Amino acid sequence: MKQLILLVSALFFFQITNAQKKEWPEKDAFHKVMSTTFHPSEEGNLEPIKTRSGEMVTAAKAWMDSNVPEGFEQKGLKKKLKLLYKESVALDKMIKKGATDDQIKKSLSALHDRFHQIVELCMDKH
Repeated sequence: MKQLILLVSALFFFQITNAQKKEWPEKDAFHKVMSTTFHPSEEGNLEPIKTRSGEMVTAAKAWMDSNVPEGFEQKGLKKKLKLLYKESVALDKMIKKGATDDQIKKSLSALHDRFHQIVELCMDKH
């Protein structure tokens, strides 16, 4: 029984490690923009998102238009990517129209949550 548990644990660890190694350049490009704009906003610094919101839109569009690499969970993924793009466009427009810092933070936080929903779909669940 111990050997079976060890084997199952090893296989589970391998699957997690393997899922983390899968590459999707457009996902990584979006993540780079998201991380360099969202994390400063947590500290109250909204300048990165205010200056890079257009870049966020471009990265979201490229990710949405890209082909899903083999091995990524695909159920609902394209739908979520379309939402991510629409929400990125909305945030960009909001910023260009002079939204308040609170409105920007709320929208960016929701976009960050959407990003994490998509990343979760990308995990290999087998």
